[in-house]
Amino acid sequence: MTTTTPLLLITADPSHPLAHLALRYARTYLNSAANSHDVDNTDTNSIGSSDNATSEQPLLNVFFYGDSAHIANRLRWQSADQLDLTKEWQSLAEQYNLPLPVCVSTALSRGVSDVDNSSRHQLDGANLATGFTLVGLSELAMMMQDNCRLIQF
Repeated sequence: MTTTTPLLLITADPSHPLAHLALRYARTYLNSAANSHDVDNTDTNSIGSSDNATSEQPLLNVFFYGDSAHIANRLRWQSADQLDLTKEWQSLAEQYNLPLPVCVSTALSRGVSDVDNSSRHQLDGANLATGFTLVGLSELAMMMQDNCRLIQF
């Protein structure tokens, strides 16, 4: 049986309602998938377990592109009355061992950089939030090649 792994292509700025909807969708999907897998499977290395790094297929693929790269900025301040999308994605990633890839070119053009790119491009410092990684578009292409269900926010 072939299953498709949904791919969330997040392009919305953190201030846009779609960015919040993407997080809610991911959280709901992961909770539902993990719960249904726990009921259906007792394998200790299964997707629904707390150590899903050994699983063959991720529950969900996520890719941050365009203005959503701002979510990966650890210096982005959020008022107390607003949901901090950066922290929420970090928490979700930690809970489900979920990679948080960000398009490197769109991140750099929006002032978000990791240590390697800061050095390579002679930038003053790195501000990529913990848990996020800068990757090329080839990562997105690889996620899309295997019968994925693409959902853009």
